[in-house]
Amino acid sequence: MSYLLDANALIEAKRRYYGFDICPGYWDALLLHHAAGRLLSIDRVQAELLRGNDELKTWTEAAPPTFFASSPEADVIGQYARAQAWAAGKPQFADAARAEFANKADAWLIAYAAAKHHVLVTHEEYAPDARRKVPMPNVCRDLGVEYTDVFSMLRALPAKFVLSA
Repeated sequence: MSYLLDANALIEAKRRYYGFDICPGYWDALLLHHAAGRLLSIDRVQAELLRGNDELKTWTEAAPPTFFASSPEADVIGQYARAQAWAAGKPQFADAARAEFANKADAWLIAYAAAKHHVLVTHEEYAPDARRKVPMPNVCRDLGVEYTDVFSMLRALPAKFVLSA
């Protein structure tokens, strides 16, 4: 099973529970499992991360080039169109929500996961009544794309961060 990381799997980790200063093992585990062919992200997430000016930008720049796969491949583009059509066909979402979905990495992540049969890893949650944002889990459920959260991914890989004295 291969996992595809949303930007928030990296950003939230850095900000909250796996800061580079307290849990470098998280970041090492991502690279280790990437090298084993178990996880990656896409170029559009990379572009978001490179806009910052912090440790996450530095880590992103140092990651192997294969960590952030190219998203505009023929099979991915077809799935991207499918995700966009799904969002366009849902009148519950505000126009601004659909525009944001079209312009950020979210639709590309879903498309890549669908085309390459990866499990999408995100902190977003299924929200059937959402109006102001198109939640990726909503799209994934309807399009048959598997998704999970960071902690479930880490348990499945498996990864353990053990303090050594």
